[in-house]
Amino acid sequence: MRLETRLLQLCVFLAAGVAVAAGLGGAIGGARFFSLAGDVGAASHVHYLSGLLFAIGLGFWSTIPDIAHRTARFRLLAAIVVCGGLFRFAAIFRDGMPGHWALFGLVNETAVPLLLCLWQARVAKAG
Repeated sequence: MRLETRLLQLCVFLAAGVAVAAGLGGAIGGARFFSLAGDVGAASHVHYLSGLLFAIGLGFWSTIPDIAHRTARFRLLAAIVVCGGLFRFAAIFRDGMPGHWALFGLVNETAVPLLLCLWQARVAKAG
C-alpha cells in the first residue's frame, strides 16, 4: 500500500501543478495568457480567477504529506474543481465548443478530481 500512496501523492502533485501553473500564468500574463481579449474588467476577473486556481493547487499540495488523513480537505477541493468544470461544460451548450486547451481543462476539472477522490478514499481506507 505504501507504493500506492506514493503514486497517488505523485499524481496529486502533478495534477495540482497544472492549477498552480495556470494560476501563475494568468496572474502574470493576465487575459493574454489564456488568449482572451477583453476590457480592464475582464482582465481583472482573469487575475482574480487565476488566484483562486493557484490557491486550489496549493490546497491540493497541502494534502500530499498526509494524504491518507486529509479526506475532507481533498474532497472539498475536488468538489470546487468539479463544480468549475461543470460550469465550463455547460458553457459549451451556450457558447459552442472551446479550443483544445479548454477541453484539456474540462477533463482536468471533471474526470481527474473524481478519479483522484476515489483513489484517495482507497488509500485512506487502507491506511
